[in-house]
Amino acid sequence: MANRIHATAIIGADVELGDDNVIGPYTVIAGPCRIGDGNYIGPHVSIGGPAEYLSAPHLAGWDGENDGPGVVIGDRNRIREFVTINQGAKEATRIGNDNYLMGRAHIAHDCVLDNGIVVTSAVQIAGHCHVWTGANIGLGTVVHQGTQIGPGAMVGLGSAIRKEVGAFTITLGNPARTTGVNVIGLSRRGCDEAAIAGLTGFLTGKEAEVPAGLPEELAALLKAWTERSNEH
Repeated sequence: MANRIHATAIIGADVELGDDNVIGPYTVIAGPCRIGDGNYIGPHVSIGGPAEYLSAPHLAGWDGENDGPGVVIGDRNRIREFVTINQGAKEATRIGNDNYLMGRAHIAHDCVLDNGIVVTSAVQIAGHCHVWTGANIGLGTVVHQGTQIGPGAMVGLGSAIRKEVGAFTITLGNPARTTGVNVIGLSRRGCDEAAIAGLTGFLTGKEAEVPAGLPEELAALLKAWTERSNEH
């Protein structure tokens, strides 16, 4: 299907669009930027603005000027009104597939958001952060630069995240602290009570190995989490 782009939206020359995207009024998308298929991008969204570095060049990317790694966005994302996504300073800022970014959220330069993530209203994610698949970040949370939020993690509203958030944990507060395991998230990924009980030791750091017998997709996600490198 063709893209539906409001007449007031501004799309830079170096923006590549897939199919079936909706782009709302007064949205500005600056290049370089590549956007996949089936995305909803609401009114007054800003994508591809300069990295917020004091020394970074501030070019008019919507007018053909660009000098940065840009932004890459996948498929079927919902990006609501007044969201800002800055382009990378060293590497492209990346948004995967099936994510929901609610109003006034901010994704800074060089961030990576994987798939199926919920970033709720007014969340502020600083540069070089990595949010893993299935995480849910509560209203008004702030995330310190260079932080990783693990797969399936649930972050409570108004939290200040200054260090790594573990996979499938519940974390909240200022300073943020881990209070438990995201049982609902695990059950949605096919875990029964016995599997969740077996996983609790691993998720709380008491056991080093991912237990056997988990749903295949979940096991692969947790294996990737344990094998992650120090990206930033």
